[in-house]
Amino acid sequence: MLNLLRAPTREYRTPIMDSRHWDNFQPRTGDVVVATYPKCGTTWTQRIVDLLIHQSIAPRPIIETYPWLDATFQAPLEVNLATLAAQTHRRAMKSHLPFDSLPIYEGMKYIHVARDGRDACFSFHNHESSYTPETRAGFVEREAADPRFRSRPEPESDLRAYYARWMDEAEADEGGGYGVDLPFFDYEMTYWRERKRSNLFMVHYNDLKADLPGEMARISRFLEIDTPPALLAELATAAQFESMKAQGGDLLPALPFAFRGGHETFLNKGTNGRWKDVLTDEDLARFDHHSATRFTPAARAWVEGGRLAAGDPEAAAD
Repeated sequence: MLNLLRAPTREYRTPIMDSRHWDNFQPRTGDVVVATYPKCGTTWTQRIVDLLIHQSIAPRPIIETYPWLDATFQAPLEVNLATLAAQTHRRAMKSHLPFDSLPIYEGMKYIHVARDGRDACFSFHNHESSYTPETRAGFVEREAADPRFRSRPEPESDLRAYYARWMDEAEADEGGGYGVDLPFFDYEMTYWRERKRSNLFMVHYNDLKADLPGEMARISRFLEIDTPPALLAELATAAQFESMKAQGGDLLPALPFAFRGGHETFLNKGTNGRWKDVLTDEDLARFDHHSATRFTPAARAWVEGGRLAAGDPEAAAD
């Protein structure tokens, strides 16, 4: 059993996540956790990690191979744990928990991917708007199972109205942990505060977009995988959005059960900045004010801009 460096300090339970799922997890040296706020490049980074682990561009089913351990609505916990226990290759898994809700083990690697909150919000609108009726009915059932769970309404069709509710929830300052999702700003700070941990690696969506081969090389070094330059270039091509969308049926074969349009909807656009044509100056001022309140200056610069624009998070003073 690996040494536990830091136990979770926040129990996190919502209709779709339960941090207690990690209680029976049996870690192995080299295990990789891709941990992100939703719609910040999670699946993209899972594919990158998969390519680096296997040193092969062959498509492997992401959800089935690299389970979302804290989820309450995909495979049952016992199935996910059995899947991980049976794997003989280097293992990787996904989490959407705040960092303070995850156990941190010596010998494991944690990759956190961030994205500008406005981009994450707009991407999540597409995500929520694409649930099948069966998926949404399952969420409603889980919300009703505990009176402390806050029900989540169907997404507004108007993007500005959806963003306004997203900001309302952030400004409500309800904390987060039991029944209520932790707002984006507070969520990101759980990772930022522990950014100097040697087994936590901070990646940004903007940097993946700007220099995918370079960022994959950085991730490869963090994972202590020696990837030859020629192969790295081939793997980076396979990790491009267009390549993943072309192979989406093989990478994400189970998605039609959860999303209308399957992988075509789930792998939506892979772009940033759609909010610039939608949000007003007043909307943006609201975001700026809350960012200044919740983030340190360096954290805000990195979350909104990435490493290439704001510098290495580990070197930031605040």
